[in-house]
Amino acid sequence: MKLTVIIVNYNVKHFVEQCLRSVERATKDIETEVYVVDNHSRDGSVDYLRERFPNVHVVDCHHNQGFSRANNIAIRQSSGEYVLLLNPDTFVGEEVLSTCVGFLDEHPKAGGLGVKMLKTDGSKAMESRRGLPTPLTAFYKVIGLCSLYPKSKRFGKYYMGYLPWDEAAQIEVVSGAFFMIRRKALDEVGLLDEDYFMYGEDIDLSYRLIKGGWENWYLPANILHYKGESTQKTSFRYVHVFYDAMLIFFRKHYGHLSFLVSLPIKLAIYLKAAVALVQMQTEKVRKSLGFTARKAVDNSSYIFIGGKQMLEDCREIANKYGLKVARFVEASEQTMPDGHVGKADEWHPKDPTFAVYDVDAFSYQCVLRCFENEPEMFSMGTYDEHTGVLITADELYKK
Repeated sequence: MKLTVIIVNYNVKHFVEQCLRSVERATKDIETEVYVVDNHSRDGSVDYLRERFPNVHVVDCHHNQGFSRANNIAIRQSSGEYVLLLNPDTFVGEEVLSTCVGFLDEHPKAGGLGVKMLKTDGSKAMESRRGLPTPLTAFYKVIGLCSLYPKSKRFGKYYMGYLPWDEAAQIEVVSGAFFMIRRKALDEVGLLDEDYFMYGEDIDLSYRLIKGGWENWYLPANILHYKGESTQKTSFRYVHVFYDAMLIFFRKHYGHLSFLVSLPIKLAIYLKAAVALVQMQTEKVRKSLGFTARKAVDNSSYIFIGGKQMLEDCREIANKYGLKVARFVEASEQTMPDGHVGKADEWHPKDPTFAVYDVDAFSYQCVLRCFENEPEMFSMGTYDEHTGVLITADELYKK
């Protein structure tokens, strides 16, 4: 087996469905096995996915195992020469996986591999390339020097902003949203550390790969990362798990530092966590007392681009949910290869706009390219006739 793809799901079955459909297209010429490990979802994910993807191995966990342990369950069952850990709230371009597999074939010292992750507005996610959070690198980020000098090799190392986006480059930390790993390297350095429930496990594994003599690489191949659709980042649990992961990493890899060095770092982590919790609770109190301004009316509008059936379905969805429609555009990748690019002046109204693409008429690769070529003008939406679901970063609309 050449490639194993592993997706951990928790109550996001429609995002997983889209992710799996993109993986199907991207692996048509690669010997591939796919695992979905369900962390005790309550939205009927297991039956839903098993019915629609009979060739996918769906593992039904009876309680939430956490990200690391869930991935390890599938890794132990799998046999691929390369293992891809893929977030459920992503989709990949049709050429991404073959490009990554080809790169690993040609670079035997590469143990881990990441790609260019795009946000839903087409802008690049900084976490696509990261440096190890050494005490000094973390310090520069906390005090703001990383933001002030993002392209500095010293101050901007956390996001390695000095590297070009359109060239392959060695990096230190591969994001867990898309982490392709050579199995031989995994056998040598070990699986994901299960002390991490969620967050930090990608940094830990990246560091162990480097310490084991392997290289981590970035490739300029596009995927979409909705970023956070499977987590609730305003919850107490998120704050607890995230900052606990930071402490686990520090104790594991920098516990040998002197007390005078380690104490300020630990205090900084606790302080950041405390500030986040205070801000969260303050906002809840303000809302309960009526001090927070009432949310403005959602004036977002939608541009639908695709085939006749997609446009007909989306008219039905727009009417059903009261969506404000800017226009319907009948098109395909053949008739409009640049999509919405260059149409901003003509199509972009004053209100925020979603450009919703028919993924039967346009390849995922094309959709990603269109948004990357004209970032921050529109927010991405997709519609698949097979599922009858319109997906944006904000909402899911079912036909």
